[in-house]
Amino acid sequence: MTPPTHLQPEQPDVVASIRDDFADWRQWLGRFVVLLFAVLAGVSVVAFTWLCERALNGFVALRTFHAWWPFIWTPPCLGALVWLTRRYAPGAAGSGIPQVMAALDPTVDEQDRRLFVSLRLSAAKAVLTAGGLMAGLATGREGPSVQIAAGVMQHARRWLPKGAPVSNHGLLTAGGAAGIAAAFNAPLAGVMFAIEELSRRIEQRNSGLIISAIVLAGLMAVSAFGNSTYFGVIRVPPLEPGFLFPALLVTLASGVLGGLFSRLLHASLVGTPDRFSRWRKDHPVMFAAACGLAIALIGWASGGASFGSGYDYTRRLLEGQTDMPLLYVTLRFVATWLAAWSGVPGGIFAPSLAIGAGIGADVALLTGWTASSSALIALGMAGFLAAVTQAPLTAFIIVMEMVDGHAMVLSLMAAALGAKLVSRWISQPLYSTLMLAQLARLQPILTPQSKATGSAGERPIS
Repeated sequence: MTPPTHLQPEQPDVVASIRDDFADWRQWLGRFVVLLFAVLAGVSVVAFTWLCERALNGFVALRTFHAWWPFIWTPPCLGALVWLTRRYAPGAAGSGIPQVMAALDPTVDEQDRRLFVSLRLSAAKAVLTAGGLMAGLATGREGPSVQIAAGVMQHARRWLPKGAPVSNHGLLTAGGAAGIAAAFNAPLAGVMFAIEELSRRIEQRNSGLIISAIVLAGLMAVSAFGNSTYFGVIRVPPLEPGFLFPALLVTLASGVLGGLFSRLLHASLVGTPDRFSRWRKDHPVMFAAACGLAIALIGWASGGASFGSGYDYTRRLLEGQTDMPLLYVTLRFVATWLAAWSGVPGGIFAPSLAIGAGIGADVALLTGWTASSSALIALGMAGFLAAVTQAPLTAFIIVMEMVDGHAMVLSLMAAALGAKLVSRWISQPLYSTLMLAQLARLQPILTPQSKATGSAGERPIS
């Protein structure tokens, strides 16, 4: 029995389809502008990466000059960075991902969107984040790359012709995901990040253009840094049935610690009615300097292992060098928390990968599975990052692309999903709650000046 004729779709007329596609020059000009700005977004992240690497090298040189130098350098540096951020670019504080998510909120209009993403904020974010790394903070550049690239892509709106079929939502989604793709040299992770964390969906009519923009931005990173992975290729021996126990232990530990870390960050950044939160609110610069002093002390106790983003130690662990300082995971955990709590611009992706790598290495030593330590380290990286962000698919793809761990796809996915499940019992999704705090900045409050003039001021950032 043949189906009714009206249910059978008609095949397109090839000639007519081509003619219609090329008839509207606005569509093609719009696509060209979007792809051009995708290249510029990728280049901006590449330049930002170079700047951050120079900043890290600068701190290493300062610390090499004298081991006590961080006690002199880090506290005033943090105070200055917080003062500059609050004075000139309050929208640049923190990771940058909540700001992009806030800009994607449909209730935010064009003018308010500039509080979260703009070319000015992108430039400030790059300089201030590099300043934090120059101070030795345990922060990352990947979250800031999202805000930087989104600000560049958002600027494309000014150059699009009227009627171009590209929305602000599409530009911001493409820009934020392009930042992840270029920062990690992982285009697939950028696409998944756009779907899982930023928009929850991609507009069907622009999906090809958005994905092309993400890939183009990733190609800029490949052109600059080559097509190699961050941590090389891990060699995973055949896994025996007994490997299941240490793998489950890594997943559980990553989920618990990641959930606690997320809950701690939420309480610290959004604010709770305690003495330290009141001190942070009333004296932010002094509080940041105190955090800098504590970070310097932790760095001294860890022999320098808690300074910086942690890429070097993660690479060494994956290569089988297990000469970590005692309590490495705990010290880096606290150092990363203090860096975020201080209020300086900086991300948590790279430090989370470093903490997860330490968890995997500790479990390998504890259970005696040192021959498979690289596999457990990779599972810890995916698990802890998934637990903190509660974005398991993005987490496991990032780790898979960074270590060329295609042989561990199912293991990495299982660890990320399991850790996310455990984290969900402990903490609300971090970026979603921080996004709400960003949106609270749009609620006007009366300042002493505004009371006199009758106008409303902007709510200060948390």
